[in-house]
Amino acid sequence: MRRLTDMLMKDIRFAIRQLINSSDEELDGLLVDYRDIRLPKKGILLQPDQPVDFIYFIQSGWLRVVIPDLKGREHTIHFSKAGDFITDYASFLLRQVAQHRLEALEPLQLIAIPRSRIAWGYANMAEGDRLGRLIAEQYFIYQDQRLRSLYSLSPKERYDSIEDYFPGIHNKVPQHMIASYLGITPVHLSRLKKAAIA
Repeated sequence: MRRLTDMLMKDIRFAIRQLINSSDEELDGLLVDYRDIRLPKKGILLQPDQPVDFIYFIQSGWLRVVIPDLKGREHTIHFSKAGDFITDYASFLLRQVAQHRLEALEPLQLIAIPRSRIAWGYANMAEGDRLGRLIAEQYFIYQDQRLRSLYSLSPKERYDSIEDYFPGIHNKVPQHMIASYLGITPVHLSRLKKAAIA
């Protein structure tokens, strides 16, 4: 178990140091109260109307972010993979209950950093504010690009570019979820795939 914990800590420390300069002592303080979470495939990490008190780091696996519409249909708005930080960011920042569902697409291993440690990082790490800002900016930029692609790119262009954002997605994610993410029907996705092969 100690080896697994060391490996988890190595991955998140590396991910944080890709964003900011931080000492071992700072990272020890930030990660002192983390939770090691394992979810099976189809396990739910976060449900709508639950409090959002953690930012999660995905050590292994894929998850999807889902919003239900008024008729109960599910819409996939995001995928996250190993090495990503994820939460329902707007709800986390506004201290509101979740609006999204975070669902495991395969077995997930995550580290959950509680709000109290994020606040500690802002107050005590030399670049703690920068870390929070960069994580939020990455998510904002991704969402902005996704929104623009929905309105400015054709379904084929969106299909052709999905691998740029999510390498290996076609081997990890069911096609109906990819279709939902692209804003098209599974039948339309099937046609696009056939045209790409031809």
